[in-house]
Amino acid sequence: MTRAREAVLAALAAADEPLSAAGVKAALGDACDQATVYRALHYLEESGRAESFVLHCSEHGVERYYSSSAVAHRHWFHCESCHRFLDLGSCRLGPMLGEVEAETGVRVMRHTLYMTGLCPDCGRKRPERG
Repeated sequence: MTRAREAVLAALAAADEPLSAAGVKAALGDACDQATVYRALHYLEESGRAESFVLHCSEHGVERYYSSSAVAHRHWFHCESCHRFLDLGSCRLGPMLGEVEAETGVRVMRHTLYMTGLCPDCGRKRPERG
């Protein structure tokens, strides 16, 4: 593995939330250019060392976020106002996935769960829509 790929993987492993490609670039500083970051992320995902999901944010648009596959599988809440991720903890979907498999005959290989809305701080600042 190249030094750039190792650096990108280390940045993902050290992050306490999923990172966009721009977030990885910011974590690495001048160690890699943006194109190298994208190539490294693609390689890491293809080789099973990183996972990604596409987030649709009403205020920030659509962006792909990455995390290290070596870190335990997590679920996330994304605040559409301040753009922070809150860790919802480890996966609690095991029993439900087993039921889905039994009912449908499918075999679930992986899944992604994230929720969007307003974090407690932003929720206090913004009135509820009715």
